[in-house]
Amino acid sequence: MSRDPLALDRETMRRMGHEVVDLLVDRLSSLATEPVLRMATRPEMERRLAEPAPAEARDFSDLLRRLDTDVLPFVAHWDHPRNFSYIPGSGTWPAALGDLIASAWNIDSGGWREAAGPAQLELTVLDWFREWIGYPEGASGVLVSGGSAANITAIACAREVLVGPMSTRIVAYVGDQSHSSIARAARHLGFRPDQVRIIPTDAGLRMRPDDLASAMDADVKAGRLPFLVSAVAGSTNTGAVDDLPTISAICRERGVWLHVDAAYGGFAVLTERGRARLAGLELADSITLDPHKWLLMPFEVGCLMVRSAGQLEQAFSIHPEYLAERAGGRREVDFADRGLQLTRATRAIKVWLALQSFGVDAYRQAIDRAMDLATGAQAAVQADPRLELITPASLGIVSFRSRGRPGETGAGTDRRNAAIVARLATDGDVLVTSTMIRGRYAIRMCVLNHATAEEDVAYALERIAVAGEALATEAEGAGTASVPTVGPAVGAAASSGEQTAPDARPEPMRAADARPEPMRAADARPEPMRAASADVLDAAGLRRFAAFASITDDQAERFLATGRQERYVLGESVTEIWAYARTVYLVLDGRLSAIVGEREVNVLGPGDHFGEIAAIDWGRDFSYGRTATLIATEPTRVVAVPGAALRELMAEAPDVDRAVRLTAQARLLGR
Repeated sequence: MSRDPLALDRETMRRMGHEVVDLLVDRLSSLATEPVLRMATRPEMERRLAEPAPAEARDFSDLLRRLDTDVLPFVAHWDHPRNFSYIPGSGTWPAALGDLIASAWNIDSGGWREAAGPAQLELTVLDWFREWIGYPEGASGVLVSGGSAANITAIACAREVLVGPMSTRIVAYVGDQSHSSIARAARHLGFRPDQVRIIPTDAGLRMRPDDLASAMDADVKAGRLPFLVSAVAGSTNTGAVDDLPTISAICRERGVWLHVDAAYGGFAVLTERGRARLAGLELADSITLDPHKWLLMPFEVGCLMVRSAGQLEQAFSIHPEYLAERAGGRREVDFADRGLQLTRATRAIKVWLALQSFGVDAYRQAIDRAMDLATGAQAAVQADPRLELITPASLGIVSFRSRGRPGETGAGTDRRNAAIVARLATDGDVLVTSTMIRGRYAIRMCVLNHATAEEDVAYALERIAVAGEALATEAEGAGTASVPTVGPAVGAAASSGEQTAPDARPEPMRAADARPEPMRAADARPEPMRAASADVLDAAGLRRFAAFASITDDQAERFLATGRQERYVLGESVTEIWAYARTVYLVLDGRLSAIVGEREVNVLGPGDHFGEIAAIDWGRDFSYGRTATLIATEPTRVVAVPGAALRELMAEAPDVDRAVRLTAQARLLGR
C-alpha cells in the first residue's frame, strides 16, 4: 500500500502547532508596540511572494518565518488599541482557538445528521441572542459570514415569504444611512433601480417616518407593492438608530416586512443604556447581528434572526435526490435549509467558547467601556479649539474634524482633513477613516476594541489636531490656503470602509437618466425640444450657477452637450415627489415652487438648479426618488441634463462635487 503523501505523525503535528501558537502569542503580546497599519505596493509584494508553486515539500519552520517577514506585517491590525477605523474587529484568544478547533476538526455544519453537536451548539447560541434582543419563543436564525450575508439573506427571505418569485411590482425602502450591503443585496437579488426607495434622514440622521409612509402610499397609488423596509440600529457612519417603534407601526399597518440592520449596534442591548437606545428592536420581523463587531469575535461571523425560523426554511430549503439522507427530523435543524450555504463551517464553537470562557458580564463591561471612551472623545473634541464636532458619540462612534482656519475655504478644510487621514495611515501609529456627513468631510472614530484605553483615544486626538495644524502651516508657507487633494476627490464616496455615503463614481449614460418624468397630464407636456442646451447656455452662463462656478470651458461643453431645453407652462409639474427619474435641471428663466405634501419648501428661479438629489448615486444604480414636487408658477424654461453627466462631472471636478452635495444636503434638511 502506498504511503499517504499528506499525512503527518503526532510529534510533527505537535511541533508545528506549538510553533504556530508561539508565533501568535508573541504577536498578541507585542501588538501595542507595533504599527496599526503597514502598507505596501503591489510590486513590492510581488517581489516578496510571487513565485511558482513548489513541486517538493518545504520546511514548515522556514515557511512560518516567511509569513512572519513577508506576509503578516503588511496588514491593518484590527485589534490594535489605536485602530479606530471602519468598524475594527477585536477578537479574544478563546474564540481564536475555537476557530482552530472548527478548522482542524473539518466540520461541515450544514446538516444535522453529520453535525448534531455543532448544530445544537449553534441553536444554543442563537437562543442566547434571541433572549438578548427580546424575541419570543420560536424565533431563531442562522450564523453567516457577516452583516452583508445576513442582509441579503433577510431580503431574500422576506421576498419569498411575502411575494414568492421576483415581481416587478415590489418595492423596498431604506434610509440614506443604510449600509452599502443593502444596495448590493438588492442589486444581486434582481431589484431594478426604481424598486428601491432611498428615504431621506432627519437632522439626527434617522429615517424620516413621515417620508416613509408618504413614499409607500405613493407607490400603492401607482399600483406598486411595498414589501420591505430596512431600518438601521447603529449606522456605520455615525451610530444613528432609526425610530424603530414608529417605523414598525407603519409597517404593521401596511403589511410590510420590517428588517433591522443591527450589525453594528445590536449587541449593545446587553447594556442598560444600549437597550434603551435600541428600543423597538424586538418589533422587527428580522434582525441582522454581527458577533465579529461588538460581541468581539474574530472575523468572520454574522447572524440573521427572524421571528419564525420556519420562514428561513420556507425561503431556502431545497432537497435534491443526492441530499436525501441529509434531511433532519421534525425537531432537528439542517442549517443549510436556513441560508445560502450548503457546505458551511461551524461558527458557533468560537462564539460559545468565548462567551463561556469570560461570561456575559465581561462583554457588558467591555461594551459599556467602549461607549464611555467614545463619549470621552466627544468631550475632548469639544474642549479642543483645534477640532470641531460633527456628530456626537453614538454607540461608540464620534465624528469630528480639524477646524477650518481663517481664510480657508470649506473645500480647503475638507482637503486638509483628507490629508490628515492619509498622513496618519502612512505613519501607521493611529488609524482613522473618513466619511461625508451632510456634504461635509468628517473624520470618523469608532471605539470598539476591548484593549483600547483612555490614553489611546487621547493620543489619537492629539495626533489628528497636530497634523491638522502642521498641514495648515505647510500650506500657508507654500502660499496657498489649502492642501492638494489626497486620494479620491473630496465629496466623493465616503471612505469609511463599509460605506453609506452616496457614490460619485462616473457611470455610463443610461436611458433612464434622460427619460421624461412620469405623471404629467397629457395636455401639459413640455414643448418639443427647440435646441440643444449648448445653444442656449454656454460655459460663462453655466458658471453663473453657483454650484458650477469653478467649471472649465471643456467641462462645461461636455456637460451641456448632453442636455436639452424644455419649457413648462403655468401650473405644470416638472417633477413629482417619489417618482424615479434622475434628470437634473438648470433654470434659465421663470419660477418654480417646490412642494412637499401641502407645504411649499422652496422657490426656484433663474440661476438655480434642482434634481441633483435624485441624480447622485446612493449605492450603485440606486438613488433617492424625487423628494419634492416642482410646479411652474409662471412660464419657465430649463436645461435638462442626464444625471449620469452630472455624476461624471462631479467625479472630475471636486469643487463642483462639494457644492452640489452641500446643496442637496441643505435641501434634504430643509424639507
